[in-house]
Amino acid sequence: MKIEKIGIIGAGQMGAGIAHVCALSGLDLIVQDISEENLKKSIATIDRNFARQVAKGKLSEEQKQIALARIQTTNALSDFNKCDLVIEAASEIEDVKRAIYAALTPYLQPDAILASNTSSISITRLGAATGRPEKFIGMHFMNPAPVMHLVELIRGIATDDATYETIRAFTETKLGKQVAVSEDYPAFIVNRILMPMINEAIYTLYEGVGSVEAIDTAMHLGANHPLGPLALADFIGLDTCLSIMHVLHDGLADSKYRPCPLLVKYVEAGWVGRKAGRGFYDYRGEVPVPTR
Repeated sequence: MKIEKIGIIGAGQMGAGIAHVCALSGLDLIVQDISEENLKKSIATIDRNFARQVAKGKLSEEQKQIALARIQTTNALSDFNKCDLVIEAASEIEDVKRAIYAALTPYLQPDAILASNTSSISITRLGAATGRPEKFIGMHFMNPAPVMHLVELIRGIATDDATYETIRAFTETKLGKQVAVSEDYPAFIVNRILMPMINEAIYTLYEGVGSVEAIDTAMHLGANHPLGPLALADFIGLDTCLSIMHVLHDGLADSKYRPCPLLVKYVEAGWVGRKAGRGFYDYRGEVPVPTR
């Protein structure tokens, strides 16, 4: 199957990043969100990121304008009726995704592929909710999508070979990304390893072993990580981290995946990281300042 027109559901950080990648790859695409404000912010973010690439000499102004012109926006899922591939990049909440699929599937072409950018939820279970699981696959882009080279591909139990082969070829050849194939287990590969590390860093803070600054400095300089685990958690979003830890804890029934109470407290306070202005760091000033 040839993929030429893309639909993206969700105009948040991941949706905007995926749209950026697709537009630069020469694909026509349409981004949907229920919020007109989110759509405007998404286009502004993409424009700003393209401008950075122009400033660095990685992109010409003409290429930027051509790529931007490939992106349309909409509030209506019915506008995906001519898409070859629709990538859902909505909130990491299963009920939200299921509701989207129920509203979307009546408009899809019979051969259209539906992919989810979920970072942790069962592809088999989500696929079953679509009524067309053979045409459903996990396509987990790393954040930020324009910069990160990896895409995890996850087949559900019913994903057919044609869907998998089409998406793998599309991801590698058209988007220029490296593929890692994961079995359909909670949180897949990257987050199965990454999130418990972040959760353990939060426990280290919670138990008073070290301060925010000490923990991040230790892992940055001691383990050569480009970003400390608490700063990384803020970048990902503490609400997303908590959702993934719940998926791991519920799906694997192992106490080692129990979310740290301090992570729960921060999410309850609305301090969910960079997007909220506060998390383990306060981002409201010129320089991020630890909140503990």
